[in-house]
This record gives sequence, structure tokens and C-alpha cells, in this order.
Amino acid sequence: MDQQSVQGNKLYVGGIPYRSTEDDMKKAFEEAGTVVSASIISDRMTGRSRGFGFVEMTNDAEAAAAIAALHGKDSGGRPLTVNEARPRPERQGGSRGGGGGDDYRGHARQPREPRW
Repeated sequence: MDQQSVQGNKLYVGGIPYRSTEDDMKKAFEEAGTVVSASIISDRMTGRSRGFGFVEMTNDAEAAAAIAALHGKDSGGRPLTVNEARPRPERQGGSRGGGGGDDYRGHARQPREPRW
């Protein structure tokens, strides 16, 4: 399947009220067309909503209709941001852990001579 066509159907949704569920989001977007999937991104540590998510519509026309209908619409006192999702940027440096051997001041650690 063509990556560009898939991206055109996938929408970024920001400003989602923290108490909203994926079902709530799906119902709101079904007014513009058929929703393939809806997901709200949650914090890994707390499990609470981060206030944004993604909705995938069946085709580009339905995605455009959803943007036109819902972008800027008030939802629980917050304006929704709805636009075409962009591909996630490539991360540099591989893993996110550790510090690469730097000490607390950001300087590379020097090997120590053993104390005999």
C-alpha cells in the first residue's frame, strides 16, 4: 500500500479533553465519515491521557471533511486541532537510555587507575 495514501487518511487530533475516551473520539469523527481507528495517546508512567491522539478515516475525502468539521471546534472547553498526521521523524542516536558515559556535568568519564 502507498505510504502517502495511508498518511492522507490519518489525522492528528490535539486538544482532546483528558476525560475523553477513544469511543467518544470515534463518535465525534463518525459525523464526517467512517472511522477505521481512533486512539488517544497516554503517558507511559501514569497511564493518563496526554490530550492528543490519531484518527484514521476510510479515505482522503472523509479525512478532509473531518478536518473541515472539527478543526477549532470546542470540546470540553478546549479547541480541537485536527490536521493531517505527519510521519514520525527518525530518532537520532538509537536508544534513549543512559547518558553515554558522561558524568553529571556532561564531561566524559576518564578511566581511573586502580587503588592498590
